[in-house]
Amino acid sequence: MKTIASAKLLEKAASERILIIDGAMGTMIQRHKLGEAEYRGARFKDWKQDVKGNNDLLVLTQPKIIQDIHEQYLAAGADIIETNTFNAQVISMADYGMEALSYEMNLAAAKLARAAADKYSKLTPEKPRFVAGAVGPTNRTASISPKVNDPGFRNVDFDELRTAYKEQVRALIEGGSDIILIETIFDTLNAKAAGFATLEVFEEMGIELPIMISGTITDRSGRTLSGQTAEAFWYSMRHLKPFSIGLNCALGAELMRPYLADLSHIADVRISAYPNAGLPNAMGEYDETGQEMACQIEPWAKDGIVNIVGGCCGSTPDHIQHVAQHVAKYEPRQLPRIEPKMRLSGLEPFVAG
Repeated sequence: MKTIASAKLLEKAASERILIIDGAMGTMIQRHKLGEAEYRGARFKDWKQDVKGNNDLLVLTQPKIIQDIHEQYLAAGADIIETNTFNAQVISMADYGMEALSYEMNLAAAKLARAAADKYSKLTPEKPRFVAGAVGPTNRTASISPKVNDPGFRNVDFDELRTAYKEQVRALIEGGSDIILIETIFDTLNAKAAGFATLEVFEEMGIELPIMISGTITDRSGRTLSGQTAEAFWYSMRHLKPFSIGLNCALGAELMRPYLADLSHIADVRISAYPNAGLPNAMGEYDETGQEMACQIEPWAKDGIVNIVGGCCGSTPDHIQHVAQHVAKYEPRQLPRIEPKMRLSGLEPFVAG
């Protein structure tokens, strides 16, 4: 199995400093106030249904906007930028009748991010930049019934997810991604399908990339939507031998810390965290400033519980710049040595002995 050269650079960078991942793509797209015509572009002028809100489509219709957003985050100090592919698989694209475009979207998105990262790597050769191929959770869940009166019903199964993810991951790799980022995981079964698909693509292509895994704790219960604690979530995913495990979205930085601390104590891989810019207000907007967010993230770095930090919903290049400045003086978390034991998981963790 061939390991790409950037994997060694990533390992080196992660051993030297806390890495910075970028902030929200959707928040930045909203600033452009794009209408239906802008989303469609010339190519999809006569598309059979509305496509406004399909942010992943913009890599084909408004590529300059997407590349500019990538470059703004890189200029702010990001080491890792995520491709604009959160929903770019056939399951989510079915909402727009664009399933057949999924592969093309991922390929184009990865190439845009690659171009931006390469540009900034040349500007700062001492600080190489990396592209994370973003693999989102889809808009369906394999573990939970969408029908209240039929708990056994499912609107997607493991193999459907696996097939959709395989197409996405292959395109992300062919477009030049350095990392596969399985993110915003609210259903571990979906994530396991993504992980299985990723390993299959690695095997078929004869190449291996670092895998980042990022779950989301949905509320103060400290559990994912499908019911797992952070510890149980890690035990469910550690077979993938990821580059990092962590949390993003849902909670702001203040509420995320205890769950990060849990992961930091039990995971022998790097810890990532990119929270929302606080909690949304009554209008669904995020009020937390870059300075406020950075001041909440800095103690994580000071206490040695993180290796990778950034922002999710509501965050902007300003947020990322403040975060990067606040954590720059701290050493990255040292990976702990975990005693070998049988560790299993359902909704709760089980450790034998």
